[in-house]
Amino acid sequence: MSSHDGAPHARALTYASYLRLDELLSLQRPRSEGPEHDEMLFIVIHQTYELWFASILHELARAQRVLAAADVHASLATLGRVRTILKVLVAQVDILETMTPLQFLTFRDRLDASSGFQSAQFRELEAVLGRRDPGVTGHFEQGGAARARIEAAMARPALWDSVLGLLSSRGHPVPPAVLGRDVRSAYEPSEAVQVAVERAYREDPEVALLLERLVDVDEGLQEWRYRHVKMVERTIGTKRGTGGSSGAEYLAGTLFRPVFPDLWAVRARF
Repeated sequence: MSSHDGAPHARALTYASYLRLDELLSLQRPRSEGPEHDEMLFIVIHQTYELWFASILHELARAQRVLAAADVHASLATLGRVRTILKVLVAQVDILETMTPLQFLTFRDRLDASSGFQSAQFRELEAVLGRRDPGVTGHFEQGGAARARIEAAMARPALWDSVLGLLSSRGHPVPPAVLGRDVRSAYEPSEAVQVAVERAYREDPEVALLLERLVDVDEGLQEWRYRHVKMVERTIGTKRGTGGSSGAEYLAGTLFRPVFPDLWAVRARF
């Protein structure tokens, strides 16, 4: 039958079809024979991480757009959402830690060379937040889409560059050399930028709120890194990680490296 306008009657949208649940729920495919009971949890947690990484990237892209438009109010809500998502990532570690080391060992060998180092979205997220390390792309296929996304993120302005542009547009004295720097290179903390940040804190309440949201995001990421390290230590101790990584040793080396170092350094100026 046809609808009143002559077009075929469309199938009604449902909860399942809108969320593509049949496809989504077919993606949990343990490799263990049996399968091992706890591999399902491991897969679900890490697939969920990837969904949240996609959401964070989506939000940070919007944050940069609204900052470019000097819409501080909109950026506050967006960055607040990112911080809340990071809290969820931390909470997921609690779930993963219900799996004992012996339970993990029942399927660990099925992971082969796969490793969290191969999360293209997390590497892209790091690049959006300012990390500039071409070495991280070595885990991804030359010419592949994942590697291209990471390289593109490292070639464009990071979130902090967007914030510096906003500070300058509000009359805070960000040095021209910093604003015009090569964004493909790692940002170095700047005392001159810290002067501008201090002024914004003291004289521009709206921007001060934005800066504190950025500290929230930075702190949230550091908290997640810490919980991730302790989870790995709790599960495999000092063993090497899958994929040949150094496991907890490498992860521990990423702790206490702030994303926005100027925002931490400026506290000594108050």
